Amino acid sequence: MTTTVLIVDDQPLQRFGFRMLLESQDDMKVVGEAGNGSDAVRMTAALRPDVVLMDIRMPDLDGIEATRRIVADGSPSRVLILTTFDLDEYAYAGLRAGASGFLIKDALPEELLSGIRAVATGDAVVAPRLTRRLLDAFADHLPTGTEAETTVDPSQDPRLSALTDRERQILTVIGQGWTNAEISARLHLAESTVKTHVGRILAKTGARDRVQAVILAYDTKLVRPS
Repeated sequence: MTTTVLIVDDQPLQRFGFRMLLESQDDMKVVGEAGNGSDAVRMTAALRPDVVLMDIRMPDLDGIEATRRIVADGSPSRVLILTTFDLDEYAYAGLRAGASGFLIKDALPEELLSGIRAVATGDAVVAPRLTRRLLDAFADHLPTGTEAETTVDPSQDPRLSALTDRERQILTVIGQGWTNAEISARLHLAESTVKTHVGRILAKTGARDRVQAVILAYDTKLVRPS
């Protein structure tokens, strides 16, 4: 299957480099380029790419707000945030806006390609343990809104009400950075069973992917910063 990609970056040379790399792959196709967030929102609605490769700092409309609008429109396109710094708080704002993950602009070409493929299949780009460590570093930026600030007891949070005890347990360890293989080994479950539980957790909570599930675990206080 071919993964279609929309490249969003305000630097023409950066877009050219991404296009050259992606079009060297038999399973990827660049369907368009945008130089600002407004064009990204418009072109995503028109082209419906599998993945939007989204820069953060752009004129007119930044990548975070563009991501928020794309997700709010109900687009099936998944957004992969690109950021200059590996501990850039704006990347977290992008994840909260609905992005499926983020990469650093100086990532190796194979890392970018594998990241795009992962996002296209509904997976998260960043490894679970790395996700936990980075979210810990910027935990103060994560809780926003009255509900997140006032929620103390996870058992009372309405976002978790549909989960079974086992699903809540698995969501907790996802937030702690466990991989599916680790969950399988430590909780004595078949890995296929773990994948089924993860899928149900995402469906019941409305989380788009594993990264969003980690953020939910923090927001609902199932997991607290270390």
